[in-house]
Amino acid sequence: MAQRIDTMPAGADQLGTTGMPRHQVAALAAMVAFFALAPYVLAATPFGYPIFLMKVMCFALFACAFNLLLGYVGLLSFGHAAYFGMASYASGHAAKVWGFPPELAILFGTGVAAALGLAFGWLAIRRQGIYFAMITLALAQLVYFFSNQAPFTGGEDGIQAIPRGRLLGMIDLLPDMAMYYFVMAVFIGGFLLIYRIVHSPFGNVLKAIRENEPRAVSLGYRVDHYKLAAFVLSAALAGLAGATKAIVFRLASLTDVLWTMSGEVVLMTLVGGLGTVFGPVIGAFTIVTMQNTLAHLGDWVTITQGLIFVACVMLFRRGIVGEIGRIIRKPL
Repeated sequence: MAQRIDTMPAGADQLGTTGMPRHQVAALAAMVAFFALAPYVLAATPFGYPIFLMKVMCFALFACAFNLLLGYVGLLSFGHAAYFGMASYASGHAAKVWGFPPELAILFGTGVAAALGLAFGWLAIRRQGIYFAMITLALAQLVYFFSNQAPFTGGEDGIQAIPRGRLLGMIDLLPDMAMYYFVMAVFIGGFLLIYRIVHSPFGNVLKAIRENEPRAVSLGYRVDHYKLAAFVLSAALAGLAGATKAIVFRLASLTDVLWTMSGEVVLMTLVGGLGTVFGPVIGAFTIVTMQNTLAHLGDWVTITQGLIFVACVMLFRRGIVGEIGRIIRKPL
């Protein structure tokens, strides 16, 4: 019979019965407080614009979803833009053409991403290492070419003027601040779901597979089933981020399914801290801020991103949050 892996490490500093260490509770509270107050406290700075902060939260959720697969299972996907982008198209089409309210449009996009993740994951997990990465990249390119040709996506024009609609038929999401707190609720909900997955017995099996897959097999775990489940969860949460982004910006375009989008989420995760809970959030904030700040440089933004990535790999191999956790000797 398979052995049970403890949910929490021995000696963890917990707060009451939450199962969450005190320092992580403090970090979560600080993150929630920052996003809740930033539009007011930072109103006079570029960091206080609701649109900027909503973009950060969408990409932070995207990076957290990717980190669930790479950081905790050890599977490097170069095709996560497929789920992010297809969910964006699906939610945009559902909201604009079918008249879905925003919550149903986002759920529909998330469901499309989960179904796509199930199909692609079933194919991809049959291989490991670089072969797995190349399969995910090839499948994502198929999605890109499909999106460029399919009539409902609008081709190079994309789906424009997507209505934000009324949440639950009552709250008009057209004002930025109303939309902002809806996006914040989606982001915090997705973040807590990922945290629960990672710190559950299921999550500990995923870590065991990452550390020593043959041992996990010898203990009786059906490794391929766990990998596929993690792949689908990661794709669905990436889709949740993409679907929400389409409603926020009222646009779904080819940029969302381009291979560079898959590269950006890898960069966000590695810069913030691979295999950490809060690392992808910090990484997304860093990369989005850099893109907005350096937008006037044009193509040099990509070169700058590359230099920062090289510097992080050379000097901060654990990422920003990983290095902070090493210094205080507590995982974040």
